Amino acid sequence: MLSMKDMKPLALSLLIGVAVLLQCARAEAGPRETLVVAGGCFWCVEADFERVEGVIEVVSGYTGGDVDNPTYKQVTRGGTGHYEAAEITFDADEVSREQLLEMFFRSIDPTDADGQFCDRGESYRTAIFVSDNAEKALAEEVKAEAQAELGQKIVTPVLEARKFWVAEDYHQDYYKSEELVLTRAGPKSKASAYKFYREACGRDDKVRELWGSAAPFTG
Repeated sequence: MLSMKDMKPLALSLLIGVAVLLQCARAEAGPRETLVVAGGCFWCVEADFERVEGVIEVVSGYTGGDVDNPTYKQVTRGGTGHYEAAEITFDADEVSREQLLEMFFRSIDPTDADGQFCDRGESYRTAIFVSDNAEKALAEEVKAEAQAELGQKIVTPVLEARKFWVAEDYHQDYYKSEELVLTRAGPKSKASAYKFYREACGRDDKVRELWGSAAPFTG
């Protein structure tokens, strides 16, 4: 049996080993970048893009408006100028900004200027937010290619990035939470309520109708 005296060097060695592994993991990770998009309900955008290999995290929030620290009620009521948006953090060595933009267009109805699917109003409009000229040029290029493929006018704008406000905690990872919420059908987990909402809203049906087999998240 090891004595306390013997255990101290062993514990130190283990800690050093863990630190080395963490350093190696950080060294192997590619450059982190962010992409902010608005695609209607941010629960859906978060659920879609967290499935993409190379995406590190997706955060639901609000952007594009002039109200500081906006709340969900304020934004969905209208008048703030904010969109429901998602901030996608990704490893650029595993998935490119261009690939994410291609997936984004094919996960929404970019022909609808007044909302998305069953969600209507300014907060549910689509948009891509860019931080510099290079990002803008890329977004416009991907948009033009998507429009040519779709054969319909795409109205999703490419806008200058504004401050991104993180949404309330209860919105984050809504699609996979087992926390109970009260719905018209009684108490359900957030995950179940989300699934019911998405199906009832017709999001996937409409995206399949528009994009067919090119839709990345409707399978």
